[in-house]
Amino acid sequence: MTNDPKWTILQGDALQILEGFDPGTFDAVITDPPYASGGRTQAEKNKSTARKYSSMGENAPPAFDGDAKDQRSWTRWCAEWLYLARRASKPGAPVCMFIDWRQLPAATDALQWAGWIWRGTAVWDKGNSRPQKGRFRQQAEYIVWGSNGDMPLSRPVPCLPGVFKHGNPQNRIHLTEKPLPLMRDVVKITEPEGHILDPFAGSGTTVLAAVLEGYRATGIELSDVYALRARERIEAAVREDN
Repeated sequence: MTNDPKWTILQGDALQILEGFDPGTFDAVITDPPYASGGRTQAEKNKSTARKYSSMGENAPPAFDGDAKDQRSWTRWCAEWLYLARRASKPGAPVCMFIDWRQLPAATDALQWAGWIWRGTAVWDKGNSRPQKGRFRQQAEYIVWGSNGDMPLSRPVPCLPGVFKHGNPQNRIHLTEKPLPLMRDVVKITEPEGHILDPFAGSGTTVLAAVLEGYRATGIELSDVYALRARERIEAAVREDN
């Protein structure tokens, strides 16, 4: 926990913590959940995330849980947390959920089953990716986005791009960390001074981006290691920004 009124990181299971929020608490949900898509077989999916998503060996950031589900279980789990997040959101609140190409269809299903209106898919162009002869580069991930009911065009929010070009962060402290400049762009879909929810905070990038852009933010993180890292990172960045 933190005493800063602008942000907090809650450590625990998102499904349990989301149950405790009052309806209409948040102005936006912006998050990067475990994709559970690495590996072609279930045996490969069951490997530690440190082995699936890093080649750094013992120097890799800590592994995280929740990434070994098959697609059916993952879709059901997403529908559950997306439903609880929508219940905690204000009418018209946007939702933005990062995902890769393997789970893109399942993510759009889960979003709609949870009652959100699916409004489109934006692209994160990572630029750098492993080339494979005779194949297209896998250099993009996606943002499935929508809203909690009607979303008036009169909201005081700028027109956002459909493609965001940012390279992967260097010296990352989380295995699947998103670039801070990317998240500073994405959070701008929220109305000014709004309260953003991130149910899968990881190293705190979304929460930090929200605070730096003038929003309030609440993050939830299952891992006690990453929850601590997120708090320390955000505290240091906020001190430096001030």
